[in-house]
Amino acid sequence: MNRILSATTLGLALLGAGFATFVPSQAEAATRRVVEADGAGNAAVATGAAVRTPNGASAARAGVTSRSADGAVQHKSGMRADSAKGSVASSGSATRSVDGTITQNRTTTATSATSGNSVLSTSSYNKDSGRTRTTTCYDAAGATIACPARP
Repeated sequence: MNRILSATTLGLALLGAGFATFVPSQAEAATRRVVEADGAGNAAVATGAAVRTPNGASAARAGVTSRSADGAVQHKSGMRADSAKGSVASSGSATRSVDGTITQNRTTTATSATSGNSVLSTSSYNKDSGRTRTTTCYDAAGATIACPARP
């Protein structure tokens, strides 16, 4: 499995290097995909995409999924989007072990460019506690505030 993990790390490094230099003059997009298998039943795929608009809005996503010969699966992914209205970022992971046990975690943050207020939401799942979710809102100074009601 070490070879797959190094391929996954390499894939993320390649994705990051490609997107760090991505500066279009018009609305443009880029995608990448790196697939590795070792012939012993271990495999991994790293994918990514990025887009930037002429008005400065941008978004990027990257994910890595690996499967070991024993059937265990791991997935990690993240995204970020920025515009004149604000930003959102999310990252998480999911795992299915050999016995079929599934665990999941995700953290998402969104920030308003107008007010500076933000929201942090975390969710997780495991067979013992089920799904849990926590949402907290903050003002521009970082103090906890009541989250607005949904319209």
